[in-house]
Amino acid sequence: MAAVLPLVLLGLIVAVLAWCVPAPGATTVGSEAPGFTLVDLDGNPISLAGLRGRPVVVNFWASWCGPCVEEFPLLRRAVERHAADGLFVIGIVFQDRSTAAREFMERNGATWPAAMDPGGRVAEAYEILGPPETFFIDGAGIIRARHIGQFTESSLDDGLATIMRSR
Repeated sequence: MAAVLPLVLLGLIVAVLAWCVPAPGATTVGSEAPGFTLVDLDGNPISLAGLRGRPVVVNFWASWCGPCVEEFPLLRRAVERHAADGLFVIGIVFQDRSTAAREFMERNGATWPAAMDPGGRVAEAYEILGPPETFFIDGAGIIRARHIGQFTESSLDDGLATIMRSR
């Protein structure tokens, strides 16, 4: 019995690591961002492929997400600061209602488009566990940085620097 215990513990450790550590996949920094076409809250189509040549921030958020409230003013300032650089921000609404998302956008002064993700297929392609989560995609469509959880002004600037310098 004593000889089996270390093997059981080793098996548990391997299982936990396999579950917690993401496997290299579609959302690995340096890989091409998964493409998508969604409809924003105003009914306009948004296609990641249509934004080639521009730096893009894809931010997964929800109206019920407290940290998302903290991020919105930082995103708003980034959009203003980098407008001349062609920066495009897309908010992808994660497991929320469109009416709640629209109210949240208005209440928090968002100036960028937000799109619903019917069935969560884009969130699944980007391997989202929960909001907020942000991807920094360069003009060639390559993921240059990924921020899981709430970003700060400094970490947002770091992510932006990875896509602004590759223009």
